[in-house]
Amino acid sequence: MNTGLTIWLTGLPGSGKSTLARALEARLNELGRNVEVLDGDEIRKSLSLGLGFSKQDRDTNIRRIGVVAGMLTRNGVAAIVAVISPYQEGREFNRKRIGRFVEVYCRCPLEVAEARDVKGNYRKARRGEIQSFTGIDDPYEEPLQAEVIVETDKETVQESFDKIWRTLTCLGYV
Repeated sequence: MNTGLTIWLTGLPGSGKSTLARALEARLNELGRNVEVLDGDEIRKSLSLGLGFSKQDRDTNIRRIGVVAGMLTRNGVAAIVAVISPYQEGREFNRKRIGRFVEVYCRCPLEVAEARDVKGNYRKARRGEIQSFTGIDDPYEEPLQAEVIVETDKETVQESFDKIWRTLTCLGYV
């Protein structure tokens, strides 16, 4: 039986994707599962080094991440993807390609995500120092078929985690 799957966390910068990814990683590790977190910031420093933030570059980045997640999933690994992935088309492409795919939408109002911005990227985008920043001058397309929607401005990390975990359990992935 293939125990691999891809858990694809999507949302605005600062919406809680990485925090939830690490919580899921810890729980799956406790269960003895092979887990790999593909974090957007880390991927941009390696696999997608040199890509910018145009729509074409973002699409390329998301497809590359999807290729890696698909390979991991096929080989029995729980791939936890924590990337903005702002466009519906890219997420749907990977859903179809990977198959064992659970989309988690980390819904968070822009003003809350901005208030959480430890890197200062929203401030830089508002000053024009960063172009094509998701939520400021580049769109974020909300998921149409997310298996889970967590509202990270209203829920604790534990509540959001529990919602994801219940869905993974109901789908037979854990």
